[in-house]
Amino acid sequence: MSSTATEVVRLLTVNDWTLAVAESLTGGLVAAEITSVPGASKVFRGSVTAYATELKHRLLGVDATLLAQRGAVDPQVAAQMAAGVRTALGADWGIATTGVAGPDPQDGQAVGTVYVAVDGPFAEGDRSASGGKVRPLRLNGDRAEIRMESVRSVLALLLAELAGEQTGNERTQDTERNGGF
Repeated sequence: MSSTATEVVRLLTVNDWTLAVAESLTGGLVAAEITSVPGASKVFRGSVTAYATELKHRLLGVDATLLAQRGAVDPQVAAQMAAGVRTALGADWGIATTGVAGPDPQDGQAVGTVYVAVDGPFAEGDRSASGGKVRPLRLNGDRAEIRMESVRSVLALLLAELAGEQTGNERTQDTERNGGF
């Protein structure tokens, strides 16, 4: 269990928010990292591992034309996966991973091309044109390293969003609850 996953679960809990995960190249590793944290059951709704391209459309509502034209490794696909899992599982926040872990390129994309995305109850005017927030990654390493860095990256993106959504008053309340000043 990582400190990032622990902090994600803590912030979700403090704010009474829930999380759903959509994964492709990470194959369930993001969900495993979240559920390794004690207390995750209070905030984790579930996950969809849509490894096959057609499942991204069928289960997560990713636009079929987008998938046909650009393939599964695309920033808009990542954004739609995050929004789709959030809707499908009834969560406040959705995160997603899609990319190429190797050993071979896919859909014209090089090994190490990854997109991670988050969709949630953003502050007004704080969303990208695609609806959520997407971070492109160009990762080096073998298949296992690319997959693990994708997990770390999507959790870091979510953590940044969760921390940014808290107001000063919520931070104060959380600190007081945990024995701080």
